[in-house]
Amino acid sequence: MMVSSLLTSVWHRAQFIPLWCALAVTRLRSHDHQSRAFGNMVGFVMRWFPPARLRFDREVLRVFPDMSRARRAALSREMGCNMGRTLFEILHNAEFQTQQDRFHVSGPGLEALEHARASGKGAIIVSGHFGQWDAVRAVLKARGMETGAVYRPQRNRFYQRGFLRGVEEGGRPVIATGRAGTMDLVRHLRRGGFLAILLDEKYPEGVPIPFLGLPALTSTSAAALALKYNLPLVPAYGTRRPDGSEFDVEFEAPIPHSDTLTMTTAVNDSLSARVLENPGQWYWLLRRWIGA
Repeated sequence: MMVSSLLTSVWHRAQFIPLWCALAVTRLRSHDHQSRAFGNMVGFVMRWFPPARLRFDREVLRVFPDMSRARRAALSREMGCNMGRTLFEILHNAEFQTQQDRFHVSGPGLEALEHARASGKGAIIVSGHFGQWDAVRAVLKARGMETGAVYRPQRNRFYQRGFLRGVEEGGRPVIATGRAGTMDLVRHLRRGGFLAILLDEKYPEGVPIPFLGLPALTSTSAAALALKYNLPLVPAYGTRRPDGSEFDVEFEAPIPHSDTLTMTTAVNDSLSARVLENPGQWYWLLRRWIGA
């Protein structure tokens, strides 16, 4: 047992070293230059590291079977740059939260959330691993609507420590997935709390619902909670602008209450439209679809 634990610790340290080195290399620059440099590093890995590139190609070709190799190469680098910058910004979320002048806010969903808060009700914000998803929580926190998050704990404890701290700086509570986390989530919503949930990860116990035209196992829990507690279910996105440092934070109109399948399908359709418009801003390595 001790040997196994030691080997696990060594392996986790070895996995963490590249991230630590990349962060160290960019440390002496401004926040924006650090973010850009870190994004370029991840973009380089996506473009030239064969396992990452092959996995990316496999997933993209499911949706865009006729996409050329040159276009896939450019798209993989774009995705890597965006995800690298997003990771850096979350790891440094306290500073990221202060840059409110970079968030360009719009959409009817924000008014619905403000109304819910004024009424003492909770709310559920749904999004995906698209653009800078934590820009949504940054906007809400600055407006007095601090929003917690549902979080899948990381296996690597070195990475987990820094990433969890960053997520907590974006808004509390941070609720781990699992049965105990579900109870905390319900209590938070019933007390009038706001919660953000990313619904684009494969959920083995979920329902097959189309996403980008292909069946994807999707959790219907967000819609079920919205219906049970009469809460607004608001899709929201932080799309990164071409300069990489500013964001269009858009709050769509709340999903009309009907049934869990119809509402979750509407959420998937909402995110699908965003991905089709900006495919380089979605994280294609999630193994999202059935059989992936």
